Amino acid sequence: MGKTKKNALVSLVVLSLVGTLAAGCSTSKGVDQTAASKETDYKLGWYASAPHPYFEEVKKGVEAFEKEYGITVEKQIGPDWNQTSETDNVGALAAKGIKYFSIYPSDGSGANGLYEELTNRGVKIVNFGASTVQPTTASFFVGTDAKKAAMVATEKLIELMGDKGNIINVLEVLEDSNTILRKQGVEEVVKKHPNVTIIQEISGMKSTEEAVQKIDSVIAANIDKVDGIIATGFTPTVAIAQVMGDYKSKDNKRTIHSIGIDTDPIVVKAIKDGTVDATIAQNSFGAGYLSMLLLKKMADGWAPKQDSYAVDGGIVVVTKDNVDTFQDDIMKVTNDLKANLETKYLEKK
Repeated sequence: MGKTKKNALVSLVVLSLVGTLAAGCSTSKGVDQTAASKETDYKLGWYASAPHPYFEEVKKGVEAFEKEYGITVEKQIGPDWNQTSETDNVGALAAKGIKYFSIYPSDGSGANGLYEELTNRGVKIVNFGASTVQPTTASFFVGTDAKKAAMVATEKLIELMGDKGNIINVLEVLEDSNTILRKQGVEEVVKKHPNVTIIQEISGMKSTEEAVQKIDSVIAANIDKVDGIIATGFTPTVAIAQVMGDYKSKDNKRTIHSIGIDTDPIVVKAIKDGTVDATIAQNSFGAGYLSMLLLKKMADGWAPKQDSYAVDGGIVVVTKDNVDTFQDDIMKVTNDLKANLETKYLEKK
């Protein structure tokens, strides 16, 4: 075979191979290589401060995101509400390569130091459940406006009391930044009602057993003057459901109205039974699902719009009238927020 013919044959073989590869890459039935390679870039993490029923509810939203998008999220729940623990644990996750974090800040101010360090390394952060003190390098906050929710709950309780009487304010753990906001919200509303007084405040509820004991004692100490009791944390709300159930089973004559936050099955049953008047349903599922979706969008090249930091997950006041349907209302809020993320909160870069 002559040299010219041999070179021509080699060229034909090369062209044939190139054509075959090109056809394979362009076929509509093949794997989307761009999407596949992009998917490998998602390094998402979710961190919660300490074991708590609220975080278990949020995690359901994270897991729903994983299932829907086929993206694994590195999930971790810390040992306590200490910012030092969170800083160490999140730092370790970042060292493993996590680039996009959904975090519950253990300390609204102290977490900003961690966030600044991570942001300087190119990490993106979304707060869920609680916000860091602004200014912050976190791109978003997804969750309940804690102060607003407490104010709505207080107004509802005062309405039930007929706009007069004495309230016991039951807080959860003062180390939690949301507890401080809830305390402020309750007190601000009470100040607007001259015939309503907070006669006692208790806090430090790290377990249901501890909360039951403290609430039972404070009601007994104020049995001749208490007209309403409000809990703005998960643990004391469950405790109130138990204490009020016991109180009413003994045919006590004094009417004590009660309202809490979150929708543990014990609380939902207490509302159905009439032992608790109402509770505030948070969008815990949405806090998990939407925070992860925002991180995915940012990994895809979207960026926060100016002044779009707070994504309010919404609340629903749950009473006997809507105790069987409130979950539908919460899910509608999540779906509406999801549909509007790219127009209301994000812009393509």
